[in-house]
Amino acid sequence: MFLGHYEHTLEAKGRLSIPKKFRTELAAGGVLTKGLDGCLFLFPKNKWEVLAKKLAAAPLTKKDARAFARLLTFGAFDVELDGQGRILIPERLRQSAQIEKKVVVAGALDRIEVWDKKRFNRYLKKIERQSEEIAEKLTELGI
Repeated sequence: MFLGHYEHTLEAKGRLSIPKKFRTELAAGGVLTKGLDGCLFLFPKNKWEVLAKKLAAAPLTKKDARAFARLLTFGAFDVELDGQGRILIPERLRQSAQIEKKVVVAGALDRIEVWDKKRFNRYLKKIERQSEEIAEKLTELGI
């Protein structure tokens, strides 16, 4: 399970150091893709395979299912940790998430989210302002 968030600096070549706490689950590799809310999602291989099976099982006749599968798969890249615990973030994904130099690597239970630091801080302030409303909606879902 991935928890917490860490600030890192993106190297000039697009390499990002993954926090040591997160590296064990990524030892077999991972999949980096466009996420939601302006971030990137980094899934360990085994978690990606579970998600991919669910996406593949969704009915092709459902427009939203096709669109979501496309969103996650069209820009997905296999990634491996190098000897220093870094991954390469392709330019296309850096542009998509508006990632510049300062990066936040955040644990989101079964995945890691990679954010531009300014964007992350804006998003965090937004959801903190809405926390009571969000909690109330989740209660309706049994959470």
